[in-house]
Amino acid sequence: MMVTISLPDGSRREFPQPLTVQQLALSIGTGLANATLAGKVNGTLVDASYLLDTDATVEIVTTKSTEALELVRHSTAHLMAQAVQRLYPGTQVTIGPVIANGFYYDFVAPRPFTVDDLALIEAEMARIVKEQLPVSRSVLPRDEARAFFLDKGEGYKAEIIDSIPSDEPLSLYTQGEFTDLCRGPHVPNTGKLGAFKLMKVAGAYWRGNSDNIMLSRIYGTAWLNDKDLKHYLQQLAEAEKRDHRKLAKQFDLFHQQEEAPGMVFWHPKGWSLWQSVENYMRRVYRDSGYREVRSPQVVDSTLWKRSGHWDNYKENMFVTESENREYALKPMNCPGHIQIFKHGLRSHRELPIRYGEFGGCHRNEPSGALHGIMRVRAFTQDDGHIFCTEEQIPDEIKAFHQQALKVYADFGFTDIAVKIALRPEPGKRLGSDEVWDKAEDLLRNAMRDCGVQWQELPGEGAFYSPKIEYHLRDAIGREWQVGTIQVDYHMPDRLGAEYVDEHSQRRRPVMLHRAIVGSLERFLGILIEHHAGVFPAWLAPVQAVLVNVTDAQNDYVQATRERLVKMGFRVEADLRNEKIGYKIRENTLQRVPYLLVVGDREKEQGLVTVRARSGEDLGAMTVAEFAEKLRRETDFSEHAEA
Repeated sequence: MMVTISLPDGSRREFPQPLTVQQLALSIGTGLANATLAGKVNGTLVDASYLLDTDATVEIVTTKSTEALELVRHSTAHLMAQAVQRLYPGTQVTIGPVIANGFYYDFVAPRPFTVDDLALIEAEMARIVKEQLPVSRSVLPRDEARAFFLDKGEGYKAEIIDSIPSDEPLSLYTQGEFTDLCRGPHVPNTGKLGAFKLMKVAGAYWRGNSDNIMLSRIYGTAWLNDKDLKHYLQQLAEAEKRDHRKLAKQFDLFHQQEEAPGMVFWHPKGWSLWQSVENYMRRVYRDSGYREVRSPQVVDSTLWKRSGHWDNYKENMFVTESENREYALKPMNCPGHIQIFKHGLRSHRELPIRYGEFGGCHRNEPSGALHGIMRVRAFTQDDGHIFCTEEQIPDEIKAFHQQALKVYADFGFTDIAVKIALRPEPGKRLGSDEVWDKAEDLLRNAMRDCGVQWQELPGEGAFYSPKIEYHLRDAIGREWQVGTIQVDYHMPDRLGAEYVDEHSQRRRPVMLHRAIVGSLERFLGILIEHHAGVFPAWLAPVQAVLVNVTDAQNDYVQATRERLVKMGFRVEADLRNEKIGYKIRENTLQRVPYLLVVGDREKEQGLVTVRARSGEDLGAMTVAEFAEKLRRETDFSEHAEA
C-alpha cells in the first residue's frame, strides 16, 4: 500500500509501505534522524516509533520544537523513577507529572527520601543515560495491565488503572527493566536526556487526601541542554537573593504569622510602598474616566447564587452564617459593581460607565498554595468594571491596552507578553458557545487592531468570560501574570443590569472586567523582587535620610527633615550616636535613594551634602535645590516622560 506523507514545508513524500516517524526522519536526512525526539501526526504528538500506515501530515519533533521541553521533562521523570527503583528496591511509583520548570514523582518508599539521597539518584540517572536504553510503548487490556503491576508489587498503579475510564486504552512504556503506566509520548531512548538536576524532597498525600498514606516526593528540573539548565539554576540563585520575604524582613516592610494565614501585617515602610502604588493607580483611574466606588465585604449567598459564583466558585469562598442567613466574603468585586450600576435608571447616553475600586477580597486558597504575599487569602485589587454597548467594546479594550502598557513601563516593566485565555470546558462555564465565540473574537480583533501578537490558552478563561492576560518579564527573566480585561455578557444578564437605548427599549449592557496590577499584594511582591529592594525614588518607602556628623547638627537636621516632609517627601533623620561612616554604610544597605550628610559647614551655610545610594557624591546643595531634584524624580508626569 502507498502511504503519502505531507511535511510542514508543503512537500509530499510517497512510500510503498508503512513506516515509523523515525524512519521518515531518516529518509529526509541522517542529521534529522539523530535529532528526532518524537513526531506530530495530524497535530497529535506521538512517539518516534509510531507507525505511519495511512496518509498523514507529519512534523518531526526535535529540540527546536515547542513540544520538546515538556517531552524531555516527562521522560526525565521516568528516568528518575527507574534510578530510584534500582537504588531502593521495593519502592513503588505512583504518579510523575510535568510541572512548571520541571517534574516530580511520588513514591511509596521503605523510608522517606532526604536531600542526601538526591546526589546518588542523579548519579544513577546519569548511568542510565549512558546506557541509551530504548524506550518502547505497548498497549495491554485492562485486566492484563492490572495483573502486570500487581505482580510487580505496584498496588498504586493498579489503583490508578481502576480509575481510568474503561474506554481509554492503557499504554505502558518500558526502558530496560523499568515499566510504567503512561499516556506518553517519550523520547526514543534514554541517551536523549541529560540536562537535569534533582531539586528537593517533600511529603505528599496519596490522591491529595490527608486521610491517605503520606508519599515521598522528589522534585527535579530538566532542560534541553546544559546551557539552559545552568541559566535556570543561576536564575534560581538570583531569585533566592531577591525573595520578597527575605527583603521584607531586611527592609522592615511587612510580616506574616500563623494567627492570620495568608494575610499580611504591613509595617510603616511597607505600607508607604503600598500607598505609593495605590495612589499612582488612583491617578490612573481618575485620568482614564473611572469613578471610584466601594462595595460591601460580606454579601448574602443569594447574590452569589444569582451571579453564578456559588455553583462555580464556592470552594474558593469563605462562607458564614448569622441569624439563619448564609453569607460569603466577596472573592470578587463584580457583583457589587452591578448593584451600583442598577441603582437608578441608566441611559445609553451615559455609557460607557466606568467604576473603579480598590476592593478587598478574600479567597479560601489551600494552605499549601500560600506563598508570602504572592499568594494570599486576603488581598486588594485595582479592580474596575466598564458597562458599555457592544459597539463600544473595541475602543474600550484598546484604550485599556495602551493604559496598561504605560503603567507597566512606569513601574519598570517593558517586556510584556499578551495571552488570551479561552472558554473553560463544558459544565464549568456559563452561557452558549455562540456567546463565547463572540466574546473571544472581540478580544482577538482588539489585539489585532493594537498590532499585538498573542498566545492562546485553551480552557483557562473565567467561568463567565474569556480574558486578555498581561504577563510581565522581570529583571531576572521570570514571567508574572498580572493584569486582565474580560468581555462578560453573562453576569449583567444574570444580575439584571439594564440601560435604556435610543429607542426607549431596555437593553443589557456588556460588562468589561479589568485590572492592571491585579492583586496589590502580589504586585508589590513582584516589585520587591524585580527591583531587589532598590526602588526608584518615587516608590522608595524612605526617599532620603539626613545623617548628622555630631550632636551639634541635631536641631538643623530635625528642622530640615520637617521642611522636606511638609513638601511631601518621605524623609527620616539618623541622629544615633555613631560614627558617620557607620551610619552611611547602614543606610546604604537599606537601599535609601539619597543620604544627606550634615556637618558644621552644611549647618552654617544652610546646605546638605548629597550622596546617592550608588556611592556617588553629588556635592553640596541647598535644601531647595535638593527638593527640586527629588521633585523631578518623584513627580508622576515627569517620571512618565523619562
